Amino acid sequence: MQSIKDALSKFLKEKNLDTKLNEHKLITMWDEVMGATISKRTSRLFIKNKILFVHVSSAPLKQELTMSKSKVLALIDEKIGVGILEDIRFL
Repeated sequence: MQSIKDALSKFLKEKNLDTKLNEHKLITMWDEVMGATISKRTSRLFIKNKILFVHVSSAPLKQELTMSKSKVLALIDEKIGVGILEDIRFL
């Protein structure tokens, strides 16, 4: 006997749906991961080939986020899970 959680997790991994689920989770939790201040100045998030693309409305914030890319990736790994993203591009 397995719990429903274990069975569902196994099914998602077998069908390669766990990655897509984690990507969706990241986009919906962006506010929580980055905080309200940064979240208000970012939009149009999407993931393609393990790269997160984020539109930033402020040039200084874009520069700061680009310089802190490794910290942002670490925050995402901590909140969502390791291996979801390989890179982030701020547009």
